[in-house]
Amino acid sequence: MELKEGTKELEKWQDEQFLEDTAELLKALAHPARLKIIGFLASGKKCVKHIWEALDLPQPNVSQHLSVLRNRGILGYKREGSIVCYYIKDKRVLDLYKNLTQED
Repeated sequence: MELKEGTKELEKWQDEQFLEDTAELLKALAHPARLKIIGFLASGKKCVKHIWEALDLPQPNVSQHLSVLRNRGILGYKREGSIVCYYIKDKRVLDLYKNLTQED
């Protein structure tokens, strides 16, 4: 096992926990509706009603996808009375989304 210069850190491709966590992150993002949600939230915090209206998807469907993203730690939420608003909590997802959507 090759070590980084001056440290005992493993290379990322050798770090099993990193690989498992990254695979779980990618699995959570691996759905067109969830990518749409990430794209919509990339500009900032949005309330659930605005999310499902903007995406033109049924509310129960959007709620299910929001739950997947929230449970994985990708999204955070804030309750404002009876209104729930979501935001991107894991900033790696923003970087990943920007990389995926940039034109060559």
